[in-house]
Amino acid sequence: MENLEFKQFEENMLEDLSEMAANSSNIDPDLYNKYEVKRGLRDLDGRGVLVGLTEIGEVHSYIIDEGEMVPVPGRLTYRGIDIKDIVNGFISDDRYGFEEMTYLLLFGHLPNEKALKDFERILAGYQKLPEDFVRGVILKTPGKDIMNILARSVLALYSYDDNADDTSIHNVLKQCLKLIAWFPSLAAYGYQAYSHSHGNQSLYLHSPQPGLSIAENLLRMLRPDGKYTKLEASLLDLSLVLHAEHGGGNNSSFVTHVVTSTGTDTYSAIAAAIGALKGPKHGGANIKAVYMLEDIKENVKDWDDDEEIENYLTKILNKEVFDRAGLIYGIGHAVYSISDPREVILKEYAAQLAKEKGLEDEFNLYYKVDKLSPGVIAKYNKMYKILSANVDFYSGFVYKMLNIPIEMFTPIFAVSRISGWSAHRIEEILSAGKIIRPAYKSVAPRREYIPLSERSK
Repeated sequence: MENLEFKQFEENMLEDLSEMAANSSNIDPDLYNKYEVKRGLRDLDGRGVLVGLTEIGEVHSYIIDEGEMVPVPGRLTYRGIDIKDIVNGFISDDRYGFEEMTYLLLFGHLPNEKALKDFERILAGYQKLPEDFVRGVILKTPGKDIMNILARSVLALYSYDDNADDTSIHNVLKQCLKLIAWFPSLAAYGYQAYSHSHGNQSLYLHSPQPGLSIAENLLRMLRPDGKYTKLEASLLDLSLVLHAEHGGGNNSSFVTHVVTSTGTDTYSAIAAAIGALKGPKHGGANIKAVYMLEDIKENVKDWDDDEEIENYLTKILNKEVFDRAGLIYGIGHAVYSISDPREVILKEYAAQLAKEKGLEDEFNLYYKVDKLSPGVIAKYNKMYKILSANVDFYSGFVYKMLNIPIEMFTPIFAVSRISGWSAHRIEEILSAGKIIRPAYKSVAPRREYIPLSERSK
């Protein structure tokens, strides 16, 4: 009875407290304009506010012509090398590219054959998680969200490190290399624990194999039979390469810089980055795109009818269907306008996998939504702004074709982005020196303290 009384008290109390919290925390939007606050650290024209320097990655989407921003096809470079050239390089050699790309991000140049083999060897040597870690940390307390399991696992690894707080580059690099090697297992085992405990599925724990690439091992550990095709592994590897780095300004990499600037340990910095990536406005966006296309598949009768597709997309914008948020997920990007170079590359290879899987009709529907959405959005908003599909639009479809559970979509992003986070952590340690602390202006009115006995409420 006492518990029921407290529960009712709790519900009533939280309702009142929530209302007070909302009333005291809602800042007048006009004040942001008055004080010229760059919301989202972006100027009104969409350009990012310059808060740092980096040599790791660059996102290029416009040129300045006579003082005006002119959109251009998007370009992404890793350490100054165009991502398209990197991809063409390892694909033309018929090999996997994620390990080579990780080397490039960490060390600033492409490895020769011996350096690459040595690097792959050290990553393979670090693959095995600490003794009893899987049973004692992952399986003992399975969670309902793989990203939270991943963050918790990273924090737990601190306790297994005798030099966890040593921020020398030698030690931080060793920690980062271990995390890069461990992330596929942490994510895959986290999913298996979730699937077993919350989905009543059989538990499969395949050990990573030293002779396999990170992409191959990830597929092997996720699948009950451990089997995959060369095209499947190659496409996952490509996705890992494309998601590994996106300049220092993306939210999770910026978080890595911010947390690293405090002088804290590697595990805390990377766990914070995982928390940032988890958000649906960041790493979770491809899940929404997949759900949206599933909704379109169910409600559009003729997938070849452009007019019917456009009408349904308009209903999505009008908040009449799907999640009623008024958004066409996977279309548009905070930086890119004419094109997202990652989407351009991924789309080409997604078409190949769709053909192998017999899913060409579904791919064609994705392609039509991709091409029709910008025009529908422009007509709906009655304004002209160049929009295109971003990498999230096709990456979820690729993972779906690879039979990767939807709960793993964002964790796979983390398996990839740990390479970029590691490079940014090292760069922050070496290059900055000051704690990152931007200014916040208080707009609260000054008030007098009222003694408790004199307060009316």
